[in-house]
Amino acid sequence: MIQLGIRDLVKYPFLAETGEYLRDKGFNLEQLGHPDWKPIVEKAYGRIVVATTGQIYGSAIEDFENMDSEILSFVIAIVLLKSAGIPTLIKRFSLSEARRAERYLQRDLLQKKNETKLELPLKIMQDLFSVKVMTDKEDFVISVSDYLKRAVQFHEKEWKLINRRVENGFVFLTAHETVRLIRKELDGYINSKIQAVNIPSIPETFRERVSDLSLLAKKFSEYVIVSSDYPPCIKHAIEVLDRGENLPHSGRFMLATYLLSKGQTADQIAPLFKNAPDYNERVTRYQLDHIAGSSGKGTKYSCPSCDKLKSENLCFEIPECNGIINPTQFGKKRTANV
Repeated sequence: MIQLGIRDLVKYPFLAETGEYLRDKGFNLEQLGHPDWKPIVEKAYGRIVVATTGQIYGSAIEDFENMDSEILSFVIAIVLLKSAGIPTLIKRFSLSEARRAERYLQRDLLQKKNETKLELPLKIMQDLFSVKVMTDKEDFVISVSDYLKRAVQFHEKEWKLINRRVENGFVFLTAHETVRLIRKELDGYINSKIQAVNIPSIPETFRERVSDLSLLAKKFSEYVIVSSDYPPCIKHAIEVLDRGENLPHSGRFMLATYLLSKGQTADQIAPLFKNAPDYNERVTRYQLDHIAGSSGKGTKYSCPSCDKLKSENLCFEIPECNGIINPTQFGKKRTANV
């Protein structure tokens, strides 16, 4: 059995051991509602705000005096989010925290010479996600079945099994690739922890920040009108974003190039991505300007072909798609054939 230290709980506050640690320290919701604890509530609120920007919250791992406040900020953030009950904010927070934990998992995996450091990330992946990861010199290996189950969510060619090193039923991965494989499951696990929290009532000192979360969510609540003229692949991409779910990079590229080809500007397209769990306004605008050819070398990108989209699992073909080779032809071919 691994004995977790307080630094481990700061890095991975979603573990069950966190609750045990806080109970042993005597922390409870009523106590945290005292005005003296308001700075921790503010830290928790700030942690949520950081998540909504698409960034990753940074903890002061080496600051011994603030270890408890770092752990409590995660727990209180969950209380605030559950009390507000806003799915978009919960999704953004869980993804941001998953990406944060991913960084620490990768760092711990890279410290192979320290068996204690290596033991915890391997246990997390085994216990929480049933993925047995083993080491092989500088690489990490997992079974082909475990790999295929998770790699299906990626559309980039480097994740195709044919492009991986495979030996005796095992796939070889870097530390980064290993933890990247479980991001979606880690995101879902943290989300489920928030959903499972039962809070009969919250301290009065929490209520102001819960109200602020409702205001914060309004900037992500733009509704998208999906044109009946859009092909099904584009409709699906917009609907995924509208639900606050993650659209892969290839899907975002498809959506941007398609809408640009229809005469829309980067300013008009940008709001579509606001509901993405990892939305970052600056990055989104930069990428849209780059795709539109208004930055850098001025290269304007075209919408991928239907065959390309099929290979990336982005095609949702319907009978009206017959005869087209690119989404931009949808409707035109249909009109010509009438």
